Amino acid sequence: MKKILVFLAIIGSMAMMPSSENSRLKLALLKYNGGGDWYANPTALANLARFCNQNLKTVIDPDYATVEVGSADLFNYPFVHMTGHGNVVFSHDEAKNLRTYLLGGGFLHIDDNYGMDPYVRTAMKEVFPELDWIELPFEHEIYHQTFDFPRGLPKIHEHDKKPSQGFGLMWEGKLICFYTFECDLGDGWEDQDVHNDPPETRMQALRMGANIIQYAFTR
Repeated sequence: MKKILVFLAIIGSMAMMPSSENSRLKLALLKYNGGGDWYANPTALANLARFCNQNLKTVIDPDYATVEVGSADLFNYPFVHMTGHGNVVFSHDEAKNLRTYLLGGGFLHIDDNYGMDPYVRTAMKEVFPELDWIELPFEHEIYHQTFDFPRGLPKIHEHDKKPSQGFGLMWEGKLICFYTFECDLGDGWEDQDVHNDPPETRMQALRMGANIIQYAFTR
């Protein structure tokens, strides 16, 4: 466990400083079972990486990886993004692997693309049966990194006329998993012609995404 912590601390700090091309870090998209479309928003992470490189001076490779929940490769990535519209199922071994990753210093961002909420909550209970989701207050530092969001998550797409909410799983006082709900943050990271969102809406989504990246790499 200590080796994982040290490793992730090193690569996290590397992401926030200039580096050579061949030492760039990659973000990862989580591939899961259950039938949900884990592959939704295919242009999102690449655009977020480019935005962070331009605005945070990170050195993140826009060519993101895809990693399965139960794979040992999960530990190669300090930041993993999960999205979709439908069912999510973790096996016992997958849940154990994801738990070890998160307790070892990894960070998971879950973005409900509309429809995955009841399934992802059940799946994450397999990972952390002792933890409950906590709605993060607007004062939480994830909303106040390089970009300031005094009212919390921006609203990118409207579905059920509910406010955007950011939930967290906390371990020993630290946020290890951030869940964005009723927000569609990843849709706002996609190429402009995918959803035709206004430029300011896309900019708000990318800025909040950059805050999540910055928090994950420097917490």
